[in-house]
Amino acid sequence: MCIAYSVGRGGRNDLADVAAVQVLLNLNLGRFTSRGLGLLKPDGRIGPKTLERIEAFETEVMKLRASDALIAPGDATIAALLAGLEPGPTKDKLSIVLPLAAESRIERYFEPLRTGMIKYGITSPLQMAHFIAQLGHESGSLLYCEEIASGDAYEGRRDLGNTEPGDGRRFKGRGLIQLTGRANYAAYSKYTGINYVGQPELLASDPQAAVDVACWFWVDRGLPKLAEADDVKAVTRRINGGYNGLDDRMANLRRAKALLGL
Repeated sequence: MCIAYSVGRGGRNDLADVAAVQVLLNLNLGRFTSRGLGLLKPDGRIGPKTLERIEAFETEVMKLRASDALIAPGDATIAALLAGLEPGPTKDKLSIVLPLAAESRIERYFEPLRTGMIKYGITSPLQMAHFIAQLGHESGSLLYCEEIASGDAYEGRRDLGNTEPGDGRRFKGRGLIQLTGRANYAAYSKYTGINYVGQPELLASDPQAAVDVACWFWVDRGLPKLAEADDVKAVTRRINGGYNGLDDRMANLRRAKALLGL
């Protein structure tokens, strides 16, 4: 389901759900019989323009006699909205899965994600859904490629390979799935042939590297098998070490599955 709760007149209207519906309505703009309709601002706020557009979609596109301007998860309106999307991966579809992601961040990471997922074989519907759902949470909807915390908590963590003074800060989480620790940076450096131990900040500043390291981590840690088993708890635990943000990861996953027809 693209939405977890009801959207529209009298609905619960959670921010992410409203934003997802607004994007879907924009992507279906060409199907309306009315002309001169502008794009809705996908700000997650329900208002007269969004309500009017829901009504117009249900009466003009779906040919319903009347509309109550209320959409429920998995209902006929959601199905009709999804049916109007073009096939294949698009920036707009990514913005539906991560409705709180800024347009600039979608622009920054879409192509690296598309090419990186192909390169690492993250191409089955279940793998794609789980991968995007997890990195969406880990990066705060593509906002962060570097851990906000200082990294001091990792100082002296021999299990992460942090054996030298300052390693905690130097090798704090970076990339779209927050690679952490000297040992992990060294392993990725060995794989790529690029010295990220000597220049760890590149995993945050370079969008190609930020995506590639996330794809590498996904495959290196055996996450494809867990994703193919559709075990969101196991995937989360393998990435996070616990279940932090599980509900957000699951919400991303629901939207990704809906777009992929799962």
